[in-house]
Amino acid sequence: MSIKRQAFLFDHQKPVFYCIRRYFFADTSFMLIRFILYGAIGCLMEVFWTGMGSLMNKDYKLRSTTSIWMFFIYGMVVFLEPIYLLMQSFPIVLRGIIYALCIFMGEYIIGGGLKRVDLCPWDYTHCRYNVQGVIRLDYAPAWFAAGLIFERVFVLLGVA
Repeated sequence: MSIKRQAFLFDHQKPVFYCIRRYFFADTSFMLIRFILYGAIGCLMEVFWTGMGSLMNKDYKLRSTTSIWMFFIYGMVVFLEPIYLLMQSFPIVLRGIIYALCIFMGEYIIGGGLKRVDLCPWDYTHCRYNVQGVIRLDYAPAWFAAGLIFERVFVLLGVA
């Protein structure tokens, strides 16, 4: 772990927002690379997810769909990194639950905003466990897993 990251983790004299701001602006070029990487990985996961949905519907061509908007939305996973740094000692189940809640919150805010200008690439109004058509509560296990996958990428990048 770099000295810069250790300072973020153990600088208890400074407010949390000061530490987070310092974390994000310490190396913005590497942050942009991680944003692009998370966006690409998220889109690949979504293509796989929708392809498996096609299989469940007996479409053996495994057609998948996504939107360019999703690249930018998944790229925002970079903002979960400080959350990981704050909770890396937590049990994995608790981290997964927190990631799922954070993703639900992001999906609700971003989806709601995009829906207001008729740009939201998803619509869950027809699903049983939807919240205002922008989140599906039955996707909690998928977001739990996705959060832990992104966490693993973050760790493998050597940033954590």
